[in-house]
Parts: sequence; structure tokens; C-alpha cells
Amino acid sequence: MKIDILHAGYCTAPEHIAIHGGRWKTIHFPAMFALFRHPQFGAMLFDTGYSYRFFDETKKFPKRLYRWMTPVHLKEEDLVVNQLATFNLQPKDITHVFISHFHADHIGSLPDLNCSRYVYLPHAFSGLRHLPPEEDMKHAFLRGLIPSDFDSRSQEVDITKPILLSEEYAPFKTGYDLLGDQSLIGVELPGHAYGQMGVFARDDDGKVFFFVADAAWLKRSIVENRPPHKIADMLFPDPVAYRQTLGQLQTYYLTHPDTHVIPSHCEETIQTLTTKAH
Repeated sequence: MKIDILHAGYCTAPEHIAIHGGRWKTIHFPAMFALFRHPQFGAMLFDTGYSYRFFDETKKFPKRLYRWMTPVHLKEEDLVVNQLATFNLQPKDITHVFISHFHADHIGSLPDLNCSRYVYLPHAFSGLRHLPPEEDMKHAFLRGLIPSDFDSRSQEVDITKPILLSEEYAPFKTGYDLLGDQSLIGVELPGHAYGQMGVFARDDDGKVFFFVADAAWLKRSIVENRPPHKIADMLFPDPVAYRQTLGQLQTYYLTHPDTHVIPSHCEETIQTLTTKAH
């Protein structure tokens, strides 16, 4: 399987919010997505980054607060559909989109991928589905990003059938075989959002990539086990679980030095891997 690390736009925010003891300097948080090209299942994505729909959905108050709190920068060439074209792919070629969670910077291009199967942990969306619209902002959720035929193309992960993971994945003990061939292993990473899913993937060279979504915003948080500023706890459904997950990620990172551990918004990590991918 070939793996390419890409990003569709970025937002800005002070570093000290993302990591305890960080600088007051405003930094970039790229909206990472990954392209998997599988010999059997074809081209697939992990998340989708931003799209112009983000701006459409945040024109009016109170959703405009989302745009003010995390200003988004997006160019035409950043759009998922345009980046796919550089790989000679069209949206219809994407067979699966693995959704880590349903925050707007991870699902912005779902409506563009109108032939894809959407794969996610069921509780990542079940609670959002029935939210009163006035509560969307509390969950960083923009319902206008959900395609009208979402349900007919959804493939919820069967959480009643976890697999036991080998020591290769320790301290993570159980996961989900997302394609049935163990090329993509999903694991739940609680704390940041309900049903947040990380994914282990292995490329043609045997290199392991661990996409950890927003279980940490910066790689340094994992390396040093440094959570975000306490104010960020207001954004998390379970701050205690967030810190437990971060501790597991640090343990994994320290015991698996050859694995690429990839938070979705760490500019340094993504720039390094994007360079390698191309």
C-alpha cells in the first residue's frame, strides 16, 4: 500500500493553547488527510481536511465564532479534489473515507467524495445526529458538511467484533480490522471527541504509520506527554480520558521509534512526511 501525507488548508491559534507551557506565538495547524492506495481496495482517504464549505457554513452567528476562534486559510490548490488530480485520481476513485471524528476540519470535503463509503466508529456520529442545531458549536460540528446521502453510504465499524492486537501495537490491546486484511487497523482514542478513531497503516516498504487524529495537536505533546492548556478541557467531552490516551501515545512512541506517529495538525511532522512522500 502506498501512503501519502497531505493537508487541505490550515487554521491558526496560539501555541500555548495546544501544549502546556507553549509559546504565546500564533502557529499553523494544518488540516492533514492521508491518501492510501491499496492493491485491492484502491484509493482511500483518512479524513479530508477543510473545504470552501467551511466558510459557507460559518457565515452567520453563532457559527461565525468558529471562524473567529480558529481562522482558516485555504487555497484552491489545497482542496482535496485538486490534490487528488496530482495523483491522476478523481473523487469517484476514492472507495473509502475513514473518518477519525466529525469536527469540521476533518470532514470538510465529504460532499465532494460522492462515491465513497464512509467508515467511522458508530458513537462518533450517533450523538451528533440528534443534537439541537444550537448545540453544534459546542461540538465543533457543522451539520451542513454531512452529505444528504450520508446514511446510505455509511459503514459503521462493528465495535462488537474487536480483534486482539499483538505486542507490536502495545500498549493498545484491541482494535478493528477496517478492511479485513489487517492493512488498516482502527483503534479508539478517547477524550478529544466521542468515538475518535486512530488508524495504523503499513506501506509497501513495511513502514508503519500511526494516524492519531486530534489525540494530540502537536507531536511534541506526545514525546513529552504535555497536554494542552487547561482551557482546552472545555472543548473535550472527557479531559481525563484525553490525558490517559496521551500517556498511551507517549508509551507507544517511546517503544516504537521506527513508527511515524502523526497528529493531524502538527505542522513540523506533516511537512517532514509530505516532503518524503513526494
